[in-house]
This record gives sequence, C-alpha cells and structure tokens, in this order.
Amino acid sequence: MIPRTMFDRRRVLAGLLALMAAGAGPAHAQDNAYPSRPVKLVVGAPPGGAPDTVARLVAQRMQLGQPVVVENRNGAASLIATEYVAKAPADGYTLLLTSQTGLAVSPIINRSKAFDGRRDFTGVGYIGSAPLVLVAGPALQANTVAEVIALAKARPGALDYGNGGVGTSPYMAGALFSVMTGTKITSIPFPGEQAAMVEIMAGRLPMMFANAASAMPHIKAGKLRGLAVTSAERVDVAQGLPTVAESGVPGFEIGTWLGVVAPAGTPGPVVTKVHEELRRVVQLPEVREALDRLGFVHEDKDLAAFNAFLRADHDKWARLIREAGIKAE
Repeated sequence: MIPRTMFDRRRVLAGLLALMAAGAGPAHAQDNAYPSRPVKLVVGAPPGGAPDTVARLVAQRMQLGQPVVVENRNGAASLIATEYVAKAPADGYTLLLTSQTGLAVSPIINRSKAFDGRRDFTGVGYIGSAPLVLVAGPALQANTVAEVIALAKARPGALDYGNGGVGTSPYMAGALFSVMTGTKITSIPFPGEQAAMVEIMAGRLPMMFANAASAMPHIKAGKLRGLAVTSAERVDVAQGLPTVAESGVPGFEIGTWLGVVAPAGTPGPVVTKVHEELRRVVQLPEVREALDRLGFVHEDKDLAAFNAFLRADHDKWARLIREAGIKAE
C-alpha cells in the first residue's frame, strides 16, 4: 500500500507544474503570436530624407505576418520621435529607426530628462553607416589632411568649416577633428549640406565634412577636392580616397549610422524575430543596391554586437561633447 504522504507529494508537485505551465503559457503564446497587428516604425525625420527613405525601403520588404508602417515624427533633432518610442509599451509594436543623433548626440547636448539613450532602448538591428568626406574648394590652400592640420595650428580659429548646425554629423565630424588634432576650427552653420557645398565651390567657404554620396559627384566633376573619407577603412562610395585615420589622425571615424531599436524590456523572442527579419531584408540585392546609392556601407551585426556598438557609440559622443564643450544653440 502506498503511503498517503506520497499521494500528497504527488498532488503538490502536479499542482506546481500546472501553475508553472499556466504562468509561462500565455507569455510564450504571446511571443509566438507576435505580431497580431501592424507594427509602427517611427522615424524622427520628414518624408523624403535619407532616414525616411531607408525606413520605407526596409519596412516594405519585411515579412512579419503584419504590415510594418512608417510613421514620421519630425522635430527637435529627433528628440520628439525618440521620446515617443522610449515611452511606448515594450511590446514590439512601436520601433524606432534611429542614429547617433537621436540616441546620443541630441539628448546629451540638450540635456534631455525625458529618456536615457543607453538605458531606455534595446538594439533590434543595424542597417549601415554613411561616411563623410572632407571636401575643399579654392578657398582652402591645402590638399591633404596633414596640410589642413598645419593650417589650423598656424592660425587657431581662422579656418572655417561648413555644417548643418550643432549636433549634425558634419558638425560633430569637425568637433571630433578639432579635439583629435589639437586644433581650433570654426563652425559655420548652413540650412543644408548642399547650401554649404555651393559656398565651398564658389570659394566663399574653405571646407566641410559632407555626406560621401552627396559630395562625390561634385568631386568627380572637379568642382570640389576630396581630401579624405571618415570611415575606418577605405570604402567604395568614396572611390579610393584615403581615410582621415591613415592621413594623420589615428582612430578618427565618424559616419551617420542607421539602425532599429525598441523600448527596453521588449520580450527577447520578439526582438529576435524582428532582428532576424531585418537582417534578411538588409541582405536583399535590391536593398543593398539602394543603400549603396544612398552612401551607406553595410556591416553585418548580430544582436550582441549591435548592442555593444550602441553602448560604445553613446560613450564616444558623450566624451566628445564634454571635451569639446558642445552646447545647444
């Protein structure tokens, strides 16, 4: 005869297993059912710009079982969109296409209290980075990075560079160049990159760090001189130009990267599902060709690598902003 205590133990064990299954079941089922409605991909830029173009390029090709809908929330140097997603439910239905501007540069410069770029997001997928090219016109009496550094050191503050204003990639490239070379160059803001390049070609502005895809046609036409590219290695989009790093500024690297993040706390299986699909889409030949035309250099990153990249990138810009004393205008 089996003792009553053994029956009791079996009942208790069966009850515990049932409770565990009941507790895990709904969450597991929810992850498997994702997505059960359209997913929003928020962009902190207006329709027609590079971030919006890239967002639509990937969103239209993602096959999650539900549409991925691009939503533009432009304004405040991406702060509006970034805050919106930071405060959204961590369920995978609100994602953010972002860059260093939205996650690090803008919130640090503007001392945003609404969110923390490191704490409030988790990486979903990396898309690519668009390097810049140091371009010069007739007003700059230099043909190499070394000569630019020599000019800047000879006349501190006298060498101007064009950009789109505090926090933009061309501005941050100039600030990084100044800090890493121990020089002082003066920022001249313009309403857009093309406006600055027109001034350079006209001989009224010496130089700027410009998007490679925008600058290379002018360089090929002989209207601008390309001195160096800001990527870590030479890239096809810059058509043989040396890097700033190999030209005398070791470790110099900057580009406008784009990637997708989700609110912190989004379930791991949901993040993995979107990551794998985004990774597939970015490898499609037509997507790669479109990204190439926009000047983006792709580098495959898994989730761990992308999240490590996000942490290092945030620290890099926080350090530069502090060392250069960059403040909001």
